Amino acid sequence: MDGAPGAKLHYRALENLYASAPVNSLFKSRLEIVEQGHSRISFTIDESVFHAAGAAHGTIYFKMLDDAAFYAANSLVTDRFLLTTSFNLNFTKPVRGGDVVAEGRWVSGKRRVFVAEARLVDSEGDEIGRGTGTFMRSHIALSGLPGYSVDSR
Repeated sequence: MDGAPGAKLHYRALENLYASAPVNSLFKSRLEIVEQGHSRISFTIDESVFHAAGAAHGTIYFKMLDDAAFYAANSLVTDRFLLTTSFNLNFTKPVRGGDVVAEGRWVSGKRRVFVAEARLVDSEGDEIGRGTGTFMRSHIALSGLPGYSVDSR
């Protein structure tokens, strides 16, 4: 499916779905589905996401890792929205600012349950966080979600 025109349309529709989520007005970021099973989210860390000690709060780590893993997994599923059922997160380095990329990769599963992992890399090329999630097919049809469209940008 990866090379098929339908796959590319699915990837663009997932990117639009991500952009349409209200939570992303709080966390400005851009999703790219690179290929089947591989997503990339680019964002910038600034003081708006700092905790009291002057570095990025774990909220931003979790959100971006979960999203990157989720969309890597959902790139394999064209009919249903997946739901996160569990997510394990490791913080490896605090970050105080700059551009960060969350790279998501599908690991296993193709029917009901999917496993995907993600890592955060800062502008120096250092890994600052890593996570693994389990995602399950929901009863929510992708086609029924207002943001899931290639025309919504």
